[in-house]
Amino acid sequence: MQNSPFFSIVIPVYNEAENIEPMVREIQAAFRGRPEACEVIFVDDASTDDTPAVLQRLTLETGIVRSLRHRRNFGQSAAVASGFQSARGEWIGTLDGDGQNDPADLPHMLDEARRLGVDCVTGVRAKRQDNLIRRFSSRVANRFRDWITGDRVADSGCGVRVVRAPCVAELPVFNGLHRFMPTLLRQKGYRVAEYPVNHRPRLRGVSKYGVHNRLWRGIRDCFGVRWFAARAVPTDRVDPTQSQGR
Repeated sequence: MQNSPFFSIVIPVYNEAENIEPMVREIQAAFRGRPEACEVIFVDDASTDDTPAVLQRLTLETGIVRSLRHRRNFGQSAAVASGFQSARGEWIGTLDGDGQNDPADLPHMLDEARRLGVDCVTGVRAKRQDNLIRRFSSRVANRFRDWITGDRVADSGCGVRVVRAPCVAELPVFNGLHRFMPTLLRQKGYRVAEYPVNHRPRLRGVSKYGVHNRLWRGIRDCFGVRWFAARAVPTDRVDPTQSQGR
């Protein structure tokens, strides 16, 4: 394990034992030859399958894997937030735990963020490999979300992102955080860019989302984000020209 990784990859998982090792191998391949040292943080949201055993083995075998385990199932947003709190890198990347995201996109997104000088690059799934119901519910939720929040994010449900570590410390933790991260960052004054990413069909495991917890919950959360936006305190409160001393 590196003492000071530059890039931390946070992956929330719940009963994804079959997907974990293939993701780790893909991450290793994606960052092979890169100058940045990285760590991979799996946050186990109280899985009931072999996920803990797989993570324990990979932690010993790879030297880059770390894992956290929730005491009970708190949901994907809570798992992402726990990963953020544990991350040691200057930049943080995120992937969903179902294997549908392509880890090979992360180094390109990191390069894009640094090239553009932005604080976050969020993915846009160019060719969705989901069924009709999931694509429809995502499209409706995205349109409603843009209308309510006044922001424009092409694919707020995409789990592939890179973000500067200091930025995530200012994000509120709530059930839905992972869907609204780009909007919340913009509300704080941070710069967010979008980037087309690969999307793959699920090959192993079972989806944890349906219409109820994807569409209706996403629509409900929009009102909370709007409330937060109206009351958020700006991060750039201090006038640097008037600051004296250290």
